[in-house]
Amino acid sequence: MTDIREFIRAASGHGAKASLAVRGGRLVNVVSEEIYKADIAILGDRIIAVGDITDHIGPQTEIIDASGKYLCPGMIDGHLHVECSKLSITSFAKAVVPLGTTSIVTGLDQIIVVGGPTAAREFLDEARQTPLKVFWGAPCKTPYTMPRSTVGHYFGPKDHLATHHWPECVGIWETVREFIQEEDADVLKAIEIAEASRLPLLGCCPMTRGARLDAYQQARVRADHESYTPEEMLEKLRAGMHVVVRESSISHFLSDNLRIVTEMGVKALRRISFCTDDVVASDILARGHLDNMVRMAIAMGISPMAAIQMATINGADALRIDDKVGSLSPGRAADILLVNDLRDFRIEAVIAKGALVARDGKMAVELVAPPRSEALLHSIKVAPVKPEEICVPFAGTGDSADVLAIAVTPEKIFVRTRRDVTLPVKDGGIRADIGQDVQYVTVVERYGKTHNRPVAFTSGFGLKAGAMASSTAPDDNNIICIGTNADDMAVAINHLIANQGGQVVVRDGKVLEFLHLPVGGIVADIDPQAMAEKEQRLDDAVRSLGCDLPWPFMYMFVLQITAIPDYAITDLGVVDCVNLKVISPLAGAAAAGNGIEAAA
Repeated sequence: MTDIREFIRAASGHGAKASLAVRGGRLVNVVSEEIYKADIAILGDRIIAVGDITDHIGPQTEIIDASGKYLCPGMIDGHLHVECSKLSITSFAKAVVPLGTTSIVTGLDQIIVVGGPTAAREFLDEARQTPLKVFWGAPCKTPYTMPRSTVGHYFGPKDHLATHHWPECVGIWETVREFIQEEDADVLKAIEIAEASRLPLLGCCPMTRGARLDAYQQARVRADHESYTPEEMLEKLRAGMHVVVRESSISHFLSDNLRIVTEMGVKALRRISFCTDDVVASDILARGHLDNMVRMAIAMGISPMAAIQMATINGADALRIDDKVGSLSPGRAADILLVNDLRDFRIEAVIAKGALVARDGKMAVELVAPPRSEALLHSIKVAPVKPEEICVPFAGTGDSADVLAIAVTPEKIFVRTRRDVTLPVKDGGIRADIGQDVQYVTVVERYGKTHNRPVAFTSGFGLKAGAMASSTAPDDNNIICIGTNADDMAVAINHLIANQGGQVVVRDGKVLEFLHLPVGGIVADIDPQAMAEKEQRLDDAVRSLGCDLPWPFMYMFVLQITAIPDYAITDLGVVDCVNLKVISPLAGAAAAGNGIEAAA
């Protein structure tokens, strides 16, 4: 890292000459909302001058000819669970940097629940060796589940005290509404520590309006990325929040959310920014990343300048990192996009951390992942599952039982509703019924802390045979499995245990497809194209079993998220996400005597 004195002297014209210069382009100034001809001088990873840079050019200065191009700031993803891509930081950089994303903000919460702050530190150190800047939000606590599920590491106040000084730390990540509502002691303490550290709170309050929003805002949350309607987003904007529009692989909110601009007359566009939250390689390669969001916004009638601001300076402002990134200004990061046409917004070249790193959608430099710690390569510490464990016992009389099935629909992936069904009983156990589209679902605690392996029912997946399982499954990354029969489910789960993580599809006792995710059981060091091809084969294998959901594995693994209504399943069992309690999958009298409240 160049010393600040060198930057000061170089910028004043009395020190080192520029290491790189971009000349002949038209600068998109997202701060003053102007477009004009300007050259850019760079020293190391920082912009030292913008405009006439003649005095900064030396014999060793590398020149990039940007004639006829627009110069835009590198884009910032304001909220991203990077591990949910199943790509390591190095692999993820390969996917998004050529598309113009040069900064992301992430909590690394998924690797933290596996290996704690040490694992997060490994990922942040890895990011330093890539062109991708990773800003980190310390999770308000882990896991986010209520009641608290079992994980490898519980991130709490002591961790906040130990990590807020990290240079990448920019705020408190995923300040879940339920934690504020229930006055969770650990989260309130984290907020107190954040105030002392002068770190903003980054929210997570889906479907929060009225008095609940008023109560939530007593925590002074700065930004939120969870608006399910434009009306909800407008209410949050009026409540003082920066609102972050999400367009993920599975949650498509941009077109609806931005109606607050195109139909509802909101003028405060500088309080609106972009994020992708959860994306997978196949979607990135097919649609793009933040560049796709810019194109979508422009297609809705939003000006190119405003759309680019939403992908750059607006997010930097929301996160209080605009002194580092977000604009092409002296002292800011040398993250520059060369674009031919602002309306079409296709990235021709990417400069990141002061170097030309991508051209024409491809990396121009080689990225190599670092060696992995043994702790992350051996994170699954659980004995194999026996088929007879995958059962919902029935102590009642009769040949059928009333149960609650956790239902999913293609329309709203994160929203899991209740479906009441009557299922057959045989040999003392309630059986799944493919005729009613009801499958078994189980979560296997994989950290070796308990023997929790609850079994319940789910609906909407359409499986007619076989099983599917995943060890990457936010918010706790315990192994989740859905299937039509216990034998195939046991094969799927045990394959993940034996291989230290991944995603798998099984039929008739045979593995049809397997994606190995050896790093923490949740990510892999493979190229995005290889990951996309593997994702496609996995999805094809699941569809051969009868599933017609658009993203089968993502629909499955979000079943463990309790922060969104109505029902979920964790290693504790079925969770009523409204009343925040574990309930039996059996209804009424059938649940009597099991020690858990019935699904009334």
